[in-house]
Amino acid sequence: MLERLFGHKKAAGPGVGDAAPDFSLATLEGGRFTLSELLQTGPAVIAFFKVSCPTCQFTLPFLDRLHLAYQNDPVEIWAISQDNANKSRKFREQFGVSFPIALDGEQFPASKSCGFSNVPTILLIDRAGQILHRFSGFSRADLIRLSEEIAKLIGRPPAPVFLAGELVPEIKPG
Repeated sequence: MLERLFGHKKAAGPGVGDAAPDFSLATLEGGRFTLSELLQTGPAVIAFFKVSCPTCQFTLPFLDRLHLAYQNDPVEIWAISQDNANKSRKFREQFGVSFPIALDGEQFPASKSCGFSNVPTILLIDRAGQILHRFSGFSRADLIRLSEEIAKLIGRPPAPVFLAGELVPEIKPG
C-alpha cells in the first residue's frame, strides 16, 4: 500500500539480517578480492562507489578515517568501484583513500548480487557473512553508528569519524 501511495519500494537484494552474497573481483593492485575469504579474518565494511558520484567523493574520505583508525584491528574496510582501474586510481589519489579497492567489472556482478543501484552503498558484514548494517548515501549518524558497531564487534571503544569542530552536514543526498 505504501508503495502505491508514495512510490517507495523495499530495497532489492539482501538487507540487514540476511546473508551477504559471496563474490570475487579483481583488485586495483591486480589480485583477487573474495568476500568469503576476507571474512575469515573478521568483520568487513564494503563500500560500493562510482568515481563520478559527488556523494561518494564526500563519503569515502570519512570511511578512510575509519580504515586508518581500525587498521590494526581484525576488521577490513574495502571499496568496490563501479569504474575501471585508471579512473579508480585517480579517485584514490584525488580523495586520499588508502583502503583497498576492488573493481566491479563492466556488468557490475557484485552490485547486482547485492541488489542495489544507488551509490554509495555501504555494508557492515559480520564474520559469519550476515549483513549487520546497510545504508546508501551520506548520513553523519549512519557513519557514527557504523564506527560504534565495528567497535562492538571487535571489542574496543569506537573510533571517531569526525574531527572536533568539523562542519559536516547531517545528510548529503546522492
